[in-house]
Amino acid sequence: MQVLQVQLEIGSDPADVGRARGWARSRLAGAGVSADESLAENLVLLVSELVTNAIVHAGAPAVLRLLLPTRQCAGAVRVEVLDASGRPPRQRRAEGGDTNGRGLELVSCLADRWGWQQEGTGKRVWCELDSGPVARPTGAASAAGLRPPEPCEGRGAHPAPERRPLSGVPRGSDTRGPAYVGTAGVQPPRQPAPSP
Repeated sequence: MQVLQVQLEIGSDPADVGRARGWARSRLAGAGVSADESLAENLVLLVSELVTNAIVHAGAPAVLRLLLPTRQCAGAVRVEVLDASGRPPRQRRAEGGDTNGRGLELVSCLADRWGWQQEGTGKRVWCELDSGPVARPTGAASAAGLRPPEPCEGRGAHPAPERRPLSGVPRGSDTRGPAYVGTAGVQPPRQPAPSP
């Protein structure tokens, strides 16, 4: 399968989140992904959440990368954000009035797979959405031209609870393999909070 890879450098300014969304929309349109409006909007939301996490938690410039299947073949669209923080991403459960803490929960809900891996002194957080034939709605939803909502429960993959850099892998090798991929619907075990 052929894949088009594009990337954008992101600064540490929160305004860069909007710039990243606009950039992602234009790249998705150029790759023909915007024809599936639901897929494109979910991808833009995933870009927004991952870039926001990098800016808020790493506080340093990051790189946004999109890996897009070519128009001739279906495949997963991959969003990657590389940042300078070596701290693992932590999925939290936000309470009703909380104004933050929902980013990775949204990623888990929307993405078909997601995970992270060490990248030098920083990390790469990634997610994938499968592209391909869109399910056709039936009944009243079909008559109204609507797609029924998809449930979030168990849809996303979670990163493995313990992650270690791959040893013996030459720099520049593809390390996006299963060592850092979670399994759909499996909740990672709760980890104790780190000691101060």
